[in-house]
Parts: sequence; structure tokens; C-alpha cells
Amino acid sequence: MLDCLLKLQDLRVYFSASSGLFGKKQYVKAVDGINLEIMAGEVLGLVGESGCGKSTLGRSIVRLVEAERDSKIFYRGDNILSYDKRQLKGYRKKAQMVFQDPFGSLNPRLTVGESIEEVLIVHEKATKSERKNKVIRLMDAVGLPAHFRSRYPHELSGGQRQRVVIARALAIDPEFLVCDEPVSALDVSIRAQIINLFEDLQRRFNLTYLFISHDMSVVRHISTRVAVMYLGKIVEIAETDRLFENPLHPYTDALLDSIPDISTEMRGRRKILEGDVPSPLSPPEGCRFHPRCFKAKEKCAVDEPPLIEKGDNHFVACHYA
Repeated sequence: MLDCLLKLQDLRVYFSASSGLFGKKQYVKAVDGINLEIMAGEVLGLVGESGCGKSTLGRSIVRLVEAERDSKIFYRGDNILSYDKRQLKGYRKKAQMVFQDPFGSLNPRLTVGESIEEVLIVHEKATKSERKNKVIRLMDAVGLPAHFRSRYPHELSGGQRQRVVIARALAIDPEFLVCDEPVSALDVSIRAQIINLFEDLQRRFNLTYLFISHDMSVVRHISTRVAVMYLGKIVEIAETDRLFENPLHPYTDALLDSIPDISTEMRGRRKILEGDVPSPLSPPEGCRFHPRCFKAKEKCAVDEPPLIEKGDNHFVACHYA
């Protein structure tokens, strides 16, 4: 049985917004009361529409954004939200992040070698020659030739830049990576190469991933389990094959129907979501999905469904699952 590496307990991330009518303070509830466990060695896929809070959740795990006071993030049993600067620096040796836009996350004034070495300078006491050798080993691990060390980000393709970002994330030998839409900015022909690279690195370095994506096909390929997020809340969690073969939440069902399929038997049978995601400034009462749900009944507009197990580690938040 796998050990629990990371546990989120009532995780909330709110952002202050402009005052509403009569000066009332408002908050964007980007992440609103999430409880989730990530097991050591697994790939947990996190899916949902744009604006549902996926990236905010990932950033809160590495403390690039701060959670609300009563939230808890346990990493190997320790609440990282109570860490001071010294402890936080130690935690970031174990948990790193791969961002969506590799060009935006690289310093254009630093060469590839300098970008990777910078991490080693900040976190490790190593000699210059030791750092150089490690940079070369990391570049080899992600499929970049050593002579790319002297190149700048603008001289690389999108796939090459993402390999640099991955090498930089691996520089201090972490055990957990938050991958925030790491292939969405890449050409389709390059995506498969980077996904295969992630899989190879996970096996070689015994890594654990939180893999955030809106591409259901990519998530199905790489994930051990999948969590579905809607408007700041988790609505379904299950092992990958079980979720794709037997989705229990209407939102998950609609997401799976959005996967392109050229077969004629699917024509006219797809569940098309109507309307946009409601504003996180004023989420609906009861089940947050009920204004767009084809199964919604009167109860859904009043009572918020809890996330409960329906068997075989398949959890869903729906009154009529």
C-alpha cells in the first residue's frame, strides 16, 4: 500500500476583490474547502474547465500563493503552512513546480546552463565544477545536448524550453512535482514527447506528480488517479480507468463527452454543457454545478452534496450519482 505523501485538509485560497455594493468586501473563492490525498509514487491528474481553481491549488501546495488561516497542507505529516523561511526553503528542495509557459518562466538574460545552475547556487553548497557536471547530467536526462548550455531561451523551440524547465525543477533532486498544464503551450507533435519524458523521469527518479491539465486524453494516458474540479471544489475522484469507464458526476460525464470522437455513433448523443462557469465571487447555493446540470432537482439548489465514497475508492459529490 502506498504511503500518503501530501494531504490537503480544508484547503481554501481566497483573493480579495474590489468592494461590492455599499462597500461590502468581496472575495474570489478560487479554492474552497478541498480535502485531498496524494500518495507517494502516483500521478494524480487534476482536471476541470479554465477558471475552476486548478492552478491556484497547485501554486498553494508550493506556497507561491498563501492559503487561508484554517487551511492545512501536510507533507509527510508536517503542516507546511506553519513553516518559517528556513523550513520553507527545505520544503522546496522536495517539492518543485513545472509551469505552463516555459518561455515566461525562464529568464531571457540567462543561458540554459545559467538557468539550471542558478537553482543549485541558491539551494546547494557545491563547487563550480560540480555544478557544471550536474547541469550536463540534468540536460542529458531531459534529452538536451550539452552544447545547448550556452544558448538563450529565444534560441530554443517550445519543446526544448520545456525540457530546460523540467531540468531546472529536477536540479535539487525533489520527490514531488506540481505540473501545471506542462504541455498545453506545445505543438501537438511535441506533446507526446514531453509526456513520455515525464513518464520516464518518474520511473528513473521515483517521482510523484500532481498533473494539472484540461486535456482529458493526456490525463488518461499519464495518471494513476484523477480528481475532477469545478468552481473551487473537488466533485469526483477515482482511479483513472474507473473514472473514464464509469463517471458518476454529471460534470465528469460532460467533460468526457468533450473528448473529440469521429465515430458516427456519438453524433447527437453528447452531453453539451450550457452556459459558463458561474463567478467565484458569488458561487451558487447548494451544488455549485446545478445551474448547468442535466440531472439537477430542487434539492441540488439547496443542499451542497458531500464528497462520499461509492465503492472501490471512487468518491463523488452528487445527490443523484
